[in-house]
Parts: sequence; structure tokens; C-alpha cells
Amino acid sequence: MSPFFEGSLYFGLFITILAYVIGVRLYGKFPYAIFTPLLVADFIVVAALLLFRVEYADYHRSARFLEMLLTPATICLAIPLYKQLDILKKNFRAIFIGIAAGVFANSVGVLILSRFFGFSHELYVTLFPKSVTSPIGIGLSEELGGIVTLTVASIIVSGMFGNVTAEPIYRLFRVTDPVARGIGLGTASHAMGAAKAFQLGEIEGAMSGLAIVITGLFTVAVAPFFVNLL
Repeated sequence: MSPFFEGSLYFGLFITILAYVIGVRLYGKFPYAIFTPLLVADFIVVAALLLFRVEYADYHRSARFLEMLLTPATICLAIPLYKQLDILKKNFRAIFIGIAAGVFANSVGVLILSRFFGFSHELYVTLFPKSVTSPIGIGLSEELGGIVTLTVASIIVSGMFGNVTAEPIYRLFRVTDPVARGIGLGTASHAMGAAKAFQLGEIEGAMSGLAIVITGLFTVAVAPFFVNLL
């Protein structure tokens, strides 16, 4: 533990909130994908940890209060979904087929890349839950024998990638339906994707919240089959 960090039990909490506030302010002045608040906050936090020589374990311990809010925040996504219940009923079949297709594509994609790069079984199962929300991904990685810290990193990277590239990809492929946009973000990029979905619209946000939950359940269900393929 660095001398600076010693005794600063809330350093992680403070620097994380400050970094995100700076990210929001910066994005307000420069609304470009590269200045997405979550991406800016990540760089600021990493820079602070390097500057003050703070070990990740110490940072994580001091920011655990924010982590405790992750599960309740995910559950709260059910509120906007309830408001869009009619849309959910109308598109029920398409929504669940879309989420299932997304989970299958992610699972097969990780398997193909792991075989191509010659990853070990341990690294394969570490990356397998990369597109599910952190509470589910961490638990699944532990159960499968993966490296939890790398699983968390892969979840963050996939979430940030979806958050930053969603709008350009939707414009490129002319995806305009709000249900499809929300399902795509929630299935591929979990909570960080949902954050972007809510910026796009209320329907997108509600559908992304549903996709987060169903994607987690589907991923857990197919994991026993896919983990034995490598």
C-alpha cells in the first residue's frame, strides 16, 4: 500500500465519483464517442492509481460501496421496463429470439477466438462471461475456474466498446427500431450498454434492461455445454 493511500479508506470512492463527474462535464462540452463519460472516467482512475502508486486491491476495497450498488441498480432497470410492458408483449417472440441469438454469437465467438489464439481452457472460461453483467460474470467465472480479475477486465472492455461504438454501428447498418437497438446494447454490453441505451431513448433503455437479465440467464444455461468444447 502506498504512503498516500494508507489511511485513505475512501480514496477509491472519491476518485471514481470525481472521475465520472469530470467525464460527464467533458462530454457535455465535446459530445463525441471518444469522450464518453465512462471511458474518460476509466482513464482518469487508472492515471490516479499509477500516480499515487495505489494497488488495485486497495482501490477495489475502498470503492466497494459503489460496487454494492451495482445489483440494486440493475434491478431498478425493471421500472422503465414495466412502463413499456405493452411493447414487450407485442414483440415478445422477436425479443427473446434476438437475445438468444446474441448469447449464441458471443459464446461461439469466444470459442473461435480462443481456438484461433491457442488460449488455455482457464483463459477461455475467463473470457466466456464477457458480455454479462458483473455480478453474474464474476460468479460464473469463479464456478468455471476462470481468473476473476481478468473476467472483470473483459466485462469492462466489452461494455465500453459497445457504449462507444453503438451509435456509429447503428447508423452504418441503419438500425432504427428502438427495440432492436436496446436489445442489441443490453445483450452485447450489459450495464454500460444500458447506460448508452437510455441516452438513445426510453424504449431503448427499457429493452436493454430486459436484455441484461435474460442474457445473464441464457449464458449461465449454455455455459456447461460450451465450456467443454475447449
